[in-house]
Amino acid sequence: MAIKIFKNFFKRIFFSIFKNKKDIKLGFYGPPNAGKTSLANRICKDFTGEEIGSVSKIPHETRNIEFKEKVEISYKGKKMVFKMIDTPGIATKIDYEDFLKYKMKKKDAKNRAKEATQGVIESIKWLDDMDMVVIVLDATENPYNQVNITIIGNLVARKIPVLIVANKVDLRKADIKKIEAAFPEYDTIGISAKYGTNLEEFYESIFKLTKKL
Repeated sequence: MAIKIFKNFFKRIFFSIFKNKKDIKLGFYGPPNAGKTSLANRICKDFTGEEIGSVSKIPHETRNIEFKEKVEISYKGKKMVFKMIDTPGIATKIDYEDFLKYKMKKKDAKNRAKEATQGVIESIKWLDDMDMVVIVLDATENPYNQVNITIIGNLVARKIPVLIVANKVDLRKADIKKIEAAFPEYDTIGISAKYGTNLEEFYESIFKLTKKL
């Protein structure tokens, strides 16, 4: 009887120690073509040798939730394991005619618009499963828009730790200060996912954000 009680006690202690050792679910959110997949690809390639998804100049290339399990990120001697989750770009309106500008056939454009709309719905649903979220914004675009407000609003409601990334700082029109002014309550990191600029500061901010979990 005493042995059984001891075993049960040990089992409870064991699970209490390891129940919080699951991979941290890190979601990448933002408007279309801001560079979510480019950033996720660079991180995954650096630490796993594989990319998470494909990129394109055509909006809504990512129309389904994409995963990469067991991404162990190392920074200054520390290691943390993440489940990387790349999401379709959030948009308040998706019109098939926008895709015709990229010389897509009308049928293909309509299908892409339909899939992209469903992808937006799935992105919002998946917020409930996120531990942390990186919001990727195009630093050359005006951050004061309905899409960004919608994303931030959903995150505030769920009390999810957030890091804002101002991507494309390699471009002349990039303006990080405008993004910082738009969302002063969050840390903003300027990077170039294309060239890997400032990723060290990004990793430092990610590790810092995990302390809020």
